[in-house]
Amino acid sequence: MAQQHQPRFLKIVEDAKRRVKETNVNEVKSRLDRGDKLLLVDVREDREYDADHVPGAVHLGKGIIERDIESKYPDQQTELILYCGGGFRSALAADNLQKMGYTNVISMDGGIRVWREKGYPLEK
Repeated sequence: MAQQHQPRFLKIVEDAKRRVKETNVNEVKSRLDRGDKLLLVDVREDREYDADHVPGAVHLGKGIIERDIESKYPDQQTELILYCGGGFRSALAADNLQKMGYTNVISMDGGIRVWREKGYPLEK
């Protein structure tokens, strides 16, 4: 069951989504199937990532991504595809990374929830 989010949270997500580029689960899966080398960044909490994640995804939780991104990916033109549970936290994180100067950040709308619904592969 999808979580019911509070109105003020939804308002800031809506604001962020006006500025960030989004993709969807099907496009990411198609790109992976074609063999594209993607840098998928799971911004969920540690316990969520540990339970399961998209194969090959790196973990930089929303609580630390702004602090750690520069040391892990100093090239601000690197394509970073962020995802979370449903596409809200990833949009917020993408917005912040853009404010830090990253120019190729994309949020995966639908997140891992839609990835799971489609039966796409996961790893632990």
